[in-house]
Amino acid sequence: MAPPPRALTIAGSDSGGGAGAQADLKTFLACKVHGMSALTAVTVQNSLGVSAVHEIPAAIVAAQIESVATDIGVGATKTGMLASAPIIEAIAEVIDRVDVGPFVVDPVCASQHGDPLLTPEALDAMKTLLFPRATLITPNLNEVRLLIGLDVVDRAGMEQAARVLKDFGPQWVLVKGGHLPSGDAVDLLFDGESFTEFRAPRHETAHTHGSGDTLASATTAALACGASLPDAVAEGKRFVTGAVADSFAIGSGLGPVGHFWRIKDWPEPA
Repeated sequence: MAPPPRALTIAGSDSGGGAGAQADLKTFLACKVHGMSALTAVTVQNSLGVSAVHEIPAAIVAAQIESVATDIGVGATKTGMLASAPIIEAIAEVIDRVDVGPFVVDPVCASQHGDPLLTPEALDAMKTLLFPRATLITPNLNEVRLLIGLDVVDRAGMEQAARVLKDFGPQWVLVKGGHLPSGDAVDLLFDGESFTEFRAPRHETAHTHGSGDTLASATTAALACGASLPDAVAEGKRFVTGAVADSFAIGSGLGPVGHFWRIKDWPEPA
């Protein structure tokens, strides 16, 4: 049997299993991609929020990336929570030396509960070191505010944000509009010249923990399978829309999106 496509997540661990590397690996599996991970931090986290974070040493983060890239090979890579400026610096250095495929930067700045996950120094390092190396960046509107100080309330604001973020050097920018208050969930992809809209019905649920990670990881999985960037984003949008529709309550707070929705129809083992 030929090996499956391979994708790498560089992200923090979510002990509650709804976001972070756990969400990425579940999504990779559901997209029939072999998932690998380079952990940046271990969080103490459940449905109520993040209560502690333990960073992995930057050299160990870089060594994880180099280890899998030089042996197993990486078809595409995404980032999640990167924890600190030294970790971001180490990632930038190692991806210049080894092939990690198309590079998707999900600029995770805070948890869905509002817990800060990056220092101002780390935010600056992400913009100056990772954005210029990125194939795609995928900020939501809260992350847009933290990254460039722009409060987006409509489509025109999303377009303005995409143009400002494109100036940091990524090949493509996807501004996610899920936090707008009403209407369909609309995301805008910008290549520096034109916009492509991705629209899906909005599912009214509080249980959307891990939705941003899931969109980025499904997009990364599609890139690992050889899809073009716009087609990969369309697949990411389809996957996260299905996952939000299949979200569920767990614990006493915010539940996760349902990463299992696509594999529910897989044949049962004999």
